[in-house]
Amino acid sequence: MSTIATTTSGSLPRTEALIAANAARALGDDGFTLETTAEFEALVADAVIDVVRRQREAGITLVGDGEFGKAMSNPLDYGAWWSYSFQRVNGLALTDNNLFSQPTAVSTPGNIELTSFVDRRDRQLFPAVYSDPHSGAFEGKPATEFPTTTGALSYRGQDAVAADIRQLKAALGEGEQGFITAIAPGSAARVWNEHYATHEEHLWAWAETLREEYKAITDAGLIVQLDDPSLAENWDQISPEPSVEDYLAFTAKSVEALNYAIQGLPKELVRLHLCWGSWHGPHVTDIEIAKILPEVLKANVGSISFEAGNVRHEHEFGAWADAAVPDDLVLVPGVVSHATNVVEHPDLVAQRIDRFTNIVGAERVIASTDCGLGGRVHADIAWAKLAALGEGARRARG
Repeated sequence: MSTIATTTSGSLPRTEALIAANAARALGDDGFTLETTAEFEALVADAVIDVVRRQREAGITLVGDGEFGKAMSNPLDYGAWWSYSFQRVNGLALTDNNLFSQPTAVSTPGNIELTSFVDRRDRQLFPAVYSDPHSGAFEGKPATEFPTTTGALSYRGQDAVAADIRQLKAALGEGEQGFITAIAPGSAARVWNEHYATHEEHLWAWAETLREEYKAITDAGLIVQLDDPSLAENWDQISPEPSVEDYLAFTAKSVEALNYAIQGLPKELVRLHLCWGSWHGPHVTDIEIAKILPEVLKANVGSISFEAGNVRHEHEFGAWADAAVPDDLVLVPGVVSHATNVVEHPDLVAQRIDRFTNIVGAERVIASTDCGLGGRVHADIAWAKLAALGEGARRARG
């Protein structure tokens, strides 16, 4: 019987001390860059050591830094995986328009434009849910405001990514592998753009800018996880609903930009994270995974992380058996979900794992979380879910 490897999707609950310290950080003159101090970096370093230890104790074999280097100043924050990038890129500024206030865009056949987040089709179908702070769909508050691209993009996050690398490597045991998350070009390019002539130019500028971060992580011998929910969730951000053909053509550009950004990096050190967005909403407008897999599988990565425990998508595991999955691709299915407070039974976790080992074999499956747990469920629930993940992996047939 093979032992099933385990991991997470990145974000884990921050400690109260870390949340308070982030909330107390001063903002730079631009209004969104968080200033740092040696004392703050020491706090993060200690927290990373502790979160890596707790992952091991829960049975996680491929550990991460919990995204602790990505600021979260509120216990409920769905956006830290994204907003961290604003701290590391030149060419951004606060304007009157952002992802939530930008003008509504109407797409036409052959001409897709992303509309604002508040104009998503799921939100339009359930306005009472999304306007009610007690419905469970509230997404919390990000650590900083969302800026706009107002100038040429370039990378300025060298010290920040070096700190991420240093802190995780200090927490790893001898021979232990770890991973660090980074936003993918397709998702990064969804900030409002007032500088580049087209969406495609904006997308490629992000790819050129972010490749430095990806290379720094893999050069350190760590796995970089490219977070790109846009590959699936852009579908809901297009109004009216487009044809699948138009959507795949639009998505293909994001995959091309991603492949450019990781060109030359060791394939086995690159993992792509795919999801339909972390918000706790109905998700009735999500696209089926089978329809996007032909494009997603063109990503030149060593592994793909995806939601497989989410109740809207758990039934779709058979799509992987039907798809042309490369022989060297490792599947990283989510087998515990960020979208419910119910803690999965280890036997259910084992069943979910077995679905994928039956398709590609135990050596090509790493059991994971659907999406980040930090900022989405209570810390006690998150750690109970990771314990269930670890125990479920031990019970899986392999």
